[in-house]
Amino acid sequence: MRTRDVEKEQLVKQKTIELIVKDGFDSFSINKLAKACGISVATLYIYYESKEDLLTKIGTEHLTHWNELMLQGLDEDHSFEEGMRMQWQNRITFYKAHPYALEFFDLMRASSFQKTVFAPMMKVFKESIGAFLQRAIDRKEMVALMTPEIFFSIAFVPLHNLIRFDFTGKSMGGQPFKLTERILWHTFDLVMKALKP
Repeated sequence: MRTRDVEKEQLVKQKTIELIVKDGFDSFSINKLAKACGISVATLYIYYESKEDLLTKIGTEHLTHWNELMLQGLDEDHSFEEGMRMQWQNRITFYKAHPYALEFFDLMRASSFQKTVFAPMMKVFKESIGAFLQRAIDRKEMVALMTPEIFFSIAFVPLHNLIRFDFTGKSMGGQPFKLTERILWHTFDLVMKALKP
């Protein structure tokens, strides 16, 4: 039996995410992945039992890494604004290191992998972030009576859109766009105004 090659394994993970983002789940195949990686299909089966196994494992690993980084440094003593600033910084750090991740996660959430991969990971994240948000509400640092969907839409969608613009290098009108610290933190300040009482 052949041994595992860590560099090949990382390449497989990277190319899987890139191909999913580029072509979607329906067009993704083990053959296309092997070709993109410059390896044989048989090599992929050293690492994964099937296409489903490959996507489940890569999705779970990527979301686990995301989850760990998002919660890194989050402390119950942080004010709401300090904790949210940390969340934004953690997201920027992650998405700069993994430029295809945002689209990949969106596709995972909208696919059959939502229940098997996305939901369990998000449950852990929601429990941790939920405790932080409840403390912010209790301290009257954040508006209460907000559904998770409303909170997410106000708190993180503006950041995710800026990341998307930066990734493509284009704004909504097709003009060149680069995410600067000034744009990032000005947007953050506007988001904080919307979330504070």
